[in-house]
Amino acid sequence: MNREIQELMELDKKHFLHPTSPVQQQQQDGPGFIFTKGEGVFLEDIQGRRVIDGMSSLWNVNIGHGREEMGEVAKEQMSTLAFSSCFATYSNEPAIRLAAKLAEVAPGHLSATFFTSGGSESNDTAYKLARHYWILKGQPDKKKIVTRTKSYHGVAMGATSATGLKPFRDFTNSLAPDFHYVDHFSPDALREFIETEGAESIAAFVAEPVQGAGGVHIAPETYFKEVRAICDQYDILFITDEVITGFGRTGTYFGIEHYGVVPDMMCFAKGVTSGYAQLGGVMISDQVHQAFKDHSTGTLLHGYTYSGHATACRVALKNLEIIEREQLIDNAKEMGEELLAGFKELQSKSNLIGEVRALGLMGAVEIVKDQQTNERFSTPLAPLVVTEAAKRGLVLRSVVFDGQDTLVFAPPLTINKEEIEQMMTILSETLSTIAATKNIKA
Repeated sequence: MNREIQELMELDKKHFLHPTSPVQQQQQDGPGFIFTKGEGVFLEDIQGRRVIDGMSSLWNVNIGHGREEMGEVAKEQMSTLAFSSCFATYSNEPAIRLAAKLAEVAPGHLSATFFTSGGSESNDTAYKLARHYWILKGQPDKKKIVTRTKSYHGVAMGATSATGLKPFRDFTNSLAPDFHYVDHFSPDALREFIETEGAESIAAFVAEPVQGAGGVHIAPETYFKEVRAICDQYDILFITDEVITGFGRTGTYFGIEHYGVVPDMMCFAKGVTSGYAQLGGVMISDQVHQAFKDHSTGTLLHGYTYSGHATACRVALKNLEIIEREQLIDNAKEMGEELLAGFKELQSKSNLIGEVRALGLMGAVEIVKDQQTNERFSTPLAPLVVTEAAKRGLVLRSVVFDGQDTLVFAPPLTINKEEIEQMMTILSETLSTIAATKNIKA
C-alpha cells in the first residue's frame, strides 16, 4: 500500500465519522473502499479494485455512474445561478420547471411539490404538512402518524420516530411523540388501530410501496387498495414514501403505481437526481394543496435553506430526461425479471437460499439453514456474504433486523443481462466459499 493511500486511511479514521457504519471496524481497518471513479454499474477504488455496484450505492444511482452530461448541466447552471433562496415567494426557473415535470409524471392528482435536500427531510416535511393540514381544517387533534413494522423512513427526528425498525429508534433515548406502528402486511391491523385510538386523533398513515431497508418486502396485491379505502373511510391522509421506489426503480415511474391507488402525499428523493446532487421533496394532491390555498394565512413556517436549490433541480431535470430518453423504466422491468430468474436459479442449486423476491430492480435473497423448514442460522450469514462478495467484485447489502438474514439488491437501472449474470456468478461463488469455510452444506 503506497504512502498516499495509507495517509488517506489514517485521516479517514481520525476525522471522518461515517454514516451508518460500525465505528470500531472503521478504527481497526480503516475505510473498506476509497472510491475514485464510477462508470455505468461499476465503481473503482483508489487501489484499482473494480466492483459492480449492486446497490446503486444507496438505492439511488438510477442512471448509473459517470454521466458527463450531468456534470455539464450542473456547471452550466452554476455558471449562471448556482443557488438563490426560495423563501418569501422568491423562485428560480429550474425549481419551477421541475415541479411542473413532477406533476406531469406523478400518479393521479399529485400536483404540487415542496422541495427538500433528501429523504429524511422529505418524510419529516410530510408529517408536518399533514398535521398542519388538519390544523387548517379545524381538526388540530388529528396528529398521530401511523407507520408499519419493518419500515424505514430516515434518520431525522421525525423520520427516526416513524421508522418501524426498532434498532433505529433505539439509537436515541428520546423520540418524537405521536408515532405508532401496525403490522406491515395487515390492513385489518390498521383498521383495528384506528378504531381503538379514534380516527379523530390520527393525521396520516405512511407506507413504502416496497419496504427497502427493512428487507425488500413486497406488499400483497390487494394491500394498498384496502389501505386506501380505510384511509378514505376514516378521513386519514395516506402518504407514500417513494424515496427508494421512485423514478423507475420498481419498473414503473413510482412504486405505488403497481397497486392502482393514488396517495394524498408522496415523499421522494434518491432517484430524482440519481445521486448527482442532493434533492428530495413531497408532492401533495390537489385536495391538500387547495386546503393550503384556501385556509393558510401569513407565512408557511416550514422551509429548508436548500428547498428548490437551482442547481440540484436542473440536475434532476436532466436525470429525468435521461431516464425517459433511454427507456430505463422499461429496462428496470425487463432486467428485474432477469434478476428474479437469476435468484431462482441460484435457489435451485444452493441449500442456503430460501425465499427470493424482486419487483423491478429491487430484490432480496433470504439465507436459510434449511430450505424445507426455513430455519435460520443462529448467527446471520448475510453480513459474511456481503464482505466476501465485495472481495470478489460485487457490492451488496445485508439486512438482519427482526431475525432476518437477507441480502438485498438494487443495481442501476442501466444494468444489462450480462452484468446480471456476472452478479449471479459472484454470488454463487461467494456462497460456496462461505459454506466451505463454515463446513455447511452449500
